[in-house]
Parts: sequence; C-alpha cells; structure tokens
Amino acid sequence: MKNAVELFKVLGNETRLEMLHWLKEPMRHFDKPTAHLTKNMSEKGGVCVGDIQEKTTLSPSTVSHYLKMMQSVGLLESERHGQWTYYRRNEEVLQELSRYIGEEL
Repeated sequence: MKNAVELFKVLGNETRLEMLHWLKEPMRHFDKPTAHLTKNMSEKGGVCVGDIQEKTTLSPSTVSHYLKMMQSVGLLESERHGQWTYYRRNEEVLQELSRYIGEEL
C-alpha cells in the first residue's frame, strides 16, 4: 500500500474516525432527508458537508479540512451539486486498507 503512513495519520483522529463511521450508514446517522444526495442525482449517494459539520459541532473550516484530508488519501470521494458538496466513503480504498492490515501487518 503506497500511502499507508498518510492513511494512518489521517485515521489517528477520533472525529475523523467518527465521520467515516457515520458515512458507512448515512441513513442511520443523518436523519434529515436533505442531508443525503438522492439516488436520482447520483447512483453513489453522499452526505452534505453542512450536515456532517452540524453533527460534529466543530467549526466549518475544521470539518472542511478534515474532509479534504480524508479525500486526499483516498478514504472519501466527493461530488458537487450546485453550491453543495456531498461526501461518501471510498469503499475500494477501505477494503484495500483492511487487506493490508490483515496480510502485511
């Protein structure tokens, strides 16, 4: 795994881990219908950055920074619709990380 150290750095924060957990089951953790990117807009779905920020109670700039960090190492994907950005987990990278931990470490 080429960026394992960077991935582990990003995962070394409780709030960022919580965000990944919430995005695993967005319908369970974000109860507002407006929080979700509807399936007709995108087959992959996603959660609005504003709703993620609201759930964390952190400043918008901190949440944006965290989301960008997770996206930069491949843990998240984003999709922009108008003025809103929606984030979702990158399951391929998470599976690769799981295999790396199980087989290499």
